[in-house]
Amino acid sequence: MTTEGYVRVIAGPGSGKTKTLTARYAYIVKGLGIQPSNILCVTFTNKAAQEMKKRVRKMIGDGYDTGLITTYHGFCVRVLREDINHLYYPKRFIVLDEEDQKAILQDIYDELNLNLRYNSFERVLQYISMRKNNDSSYVKMLSNVDHAFNAQDITDLKEKIFLMYLNKQKKVYGLDFNDLINFTIVLFEDFPEVLEKWQARLNYIQVDEFQDSNSKDFYLVKRLSEKNGNLFVVGDPDQTIYEWRGAQPEILVNFDKDFPSCKTIVLDQNYRSTPEILSVSNSLIKRNKMRVDKDMITYNQSGIKVMHYHGKSEEDEVKWIIQRIKYINKNCGAPKSSIAILYRAHYLSRYIEQGLIEAGIDYTIYGGIKFFQRKEIKDALAYLRLIAYGDDLSFLRIINVPRRRIGREKINYLLQKSEEENTSLYEALKKYCTASLFKGTKAKDFVEAIEYFRNNYRNMAVSELLRDVLHKTGYEEYLRKDGDLDRLDNIAELFNSIVNFEHNEEDDLTLENYLQQIALYTDADRDDKMDSVKLMTIHTAKGLEFPYVFLCGLSEGILPNSRSLEERKEKALEEERRLTYVAITRAMKEVYLTESEGISNFGTTKYPSRFIFEIEEGLLDRIGEIEEELIKEAKAYIEKSNQKINGTENIFKEGDAVSHPVFGNGMIQRVDMDKKMYIIKFDNINDAKPISFSYKNLMLKSDTK
Repeated sequence: MTTEGYVRVIAGPGSGKTKTLTARYAYIVKGLGIQPSNILCVTFTNKAAQEMKKRVRKMIGDGYDTGLITTYHGFCVRVLREDINHLYYPKRFIVLDEEDQKAILQDIYDELNLNLRYNSFERVLQYISMRKNNDSSYVKMLSNVDHAFNAQDITDLKEKIFLMYLNKQKKVYGLDFNDLINFTIVLFEDFPEVLEKWQARLNYIQVDEFQDSNSKDFYLVKRLSEKNGNLFVVGDPDQTIYEWRGAQPEILVNFDKDFPSCKTIVLDQNYRSTPEILSVSNSLIKRNKMRVDKDMITYNQSGIKVMHYHGKSEEDEVKWIIQRIKYINKNCGAPKSSIAILYRAHYLSRYIEQGLIEAGIDYTIYGGIKFFQRKEIKDALAYLRLIAYGDDLSFLRIINVPRRRIGREKINYLLQKSEEENTSLYEALKKYCTASLFKGTKAKDFVEAIEYFRNNYRNMAVSELLRDVLHKTGYEEYLRKDGDLDRLDNIAELFNSIVNFEHNEEDDLTLENYLQQIALYTDADRDDKMDSVKLMTIHTAKGLEFPYVFLCGLSEGILPNSRSLEERKEKALEEERRLTYVAITRAMKEVYLTESEGISNFGTTKYPSRFIFEIEEGLLDRIGEIEEELIKEAKAYIEKSNQKINGTENIFKEGDAVSHPVFGNGMIQRVDMDKKMYIIKFDNINDAKPISFSYKNLMLKSDTK
């Protein structure tokens, strides 16, 4: 058992990482006699910390204080409760959660006469987080009793809101999650005696899921370990799937450079999966550069090959998934709860859910809400129901979504009038929307929009109706202002599902017919049975295992996600590949990769994911013919995408005659893809010159005049 010094454990999926951590912790306590109060054990979620405490107590018994098995934020709260007074901040500070932060922003918006049209709370909070992470000098001003942040003369609105936010959090002595880390770092930097106290107290430090650490997390454990020199980190760069929110896998990859004396232990034996599953996952992940080289092995019994199913449509894809679920359930004797269906984003559950409901297969959504119970979906359908039926439930649901200043007093007035006149709430509003009570509201605009659609919807396709309704009522703009891209994706998926309905109907699909059919899927009274198929995103599945795993929607633009690739290029591509790796390695017995043809939510042709093509030939059992033309198109699409990612779009080739505005005419001798440059021999210069791909004024001679 290695207990002393700097130790890096690279723990692949299913290798017993948690057992390694807890066994080491128990040995330090029982074998070495160290008190738990002298061992810091950090993990990333409160749930994981509680689970680890439970396991540790089983090993060492009760009666020990395991409070230092915690998260980074939990540890910082502990430090600050003890020592924040050095920064002239009260020890009884309040920890601000996201709802508290939004309440502060609501006050600020009210004071500045702003509404969500300016910017969503989510986006402003992202800006505040970015400001705090990039410059922690605000900490000293926040903890200075006499200092107030002068926001009055600031013209930049975001910056004004940021300073007002600081003033308001200071007034209530509140610290948000960014502050907890930043205050602790400033405390350690400015008061060496405080750092030395905590260094002396913490004889041993262990960090779980170290691949998800960022530079500030690393700074904390690095400084805390300097006295005793005992830092034990466990993680797997191949399972870093939170880089988009700050995780830096290179910290774990380069750990041996920061601590040259460190020991590296690779846990490469997988106790979870079959050899066939590991062959596929190893084949895929080895294409990543930011990793510690390893090939997972297993001595588990051999199983069936990983299957790849290609469907001609989403309907084909989900039908095949259901056939396999029934086969597994009946022929393998496996309960439905042993089956997990994973996907890249919540909106992708829609066609899976519809298929499961039609087949009478119970399912449970983990880490999310069933598609047709999501707020934005119920709102959109309520607009359609109001147009078709004018019912009170739909009216009450959407009359103030988006806000139309029709509050409780006005609703009560409409309730009274509808009862007196034996009419619906909508008809009452239609009649009285010009009354003085509704002056200053958007009641008249709302009625005009609904009336337009009530008069015209029979001449419109349902998909066209939905698109126009969401636009004309302001609901789509409301979602865009809110800044929640998941909700917009869900609405796009609803639109996509209606288009599919229209294509599959022999007769023209009427609004009433659609609403009648969709009622099957919106039944909120269905019970989640114990024996039900599990549906979740890959992020939710991290750390879990299932005998049978379906990874669906494995198409370009979805996995890898096109939005991520546009924003973060090659880093995003590696993270998307890691996501696929994590999904595959959740499985114990069987893995099914599925995708289908058709048109995506973005209006583009759907192609099989590049990750399917990256898996070594012969490792997959391929079902469903992919036409050669589609493969050709897919590879051309992927090649173009790779050029965008690598910044090599529209590059010249070896032998091209080019013209440079300063060096004159020349010929490209070599194209260096690694350094992203051309080696060019110019006619009037002796030595060849390296010219960057990014240089915009280099032109083909045929393009020059």
